[in-house]
Amino acid sequence: MVFLAVALIGSIAFLLYAITVRDASQIPLLAAGGVALGIVFLALATYTLRVTWRAGIAGRDASALALAFGGGIAAIIGFGCISGAIIVFLLARSG
Repeated sequence: MVFLAVALIGSIAFLLYAITVRDASQIPLLAAGGVALGIVFLALATYTLRVTWRAGIAGRDASALALAFGGGIAAIIGFGCISGAIIVFLLARSG
């Protein structure tokens, strides 16, 4: 879990750095930052899937429901970041 927290902070910092760059490398940096952030959120969703399964087996239904909801939100954010990065990459190549 600590690894995911460090990866999340690092990928957000990288994305914020990519936003501040004002030269020709900004678009590829934004795409790479989006992919990195998407991978971190998908890893978080995978982790919550495992923890949700264990909470469900242990009979902690409220905890399992909250974890499943959080994991679903993390998956949506992860796929959104990756699809946004793909769109940015394709727009950069077309111009």
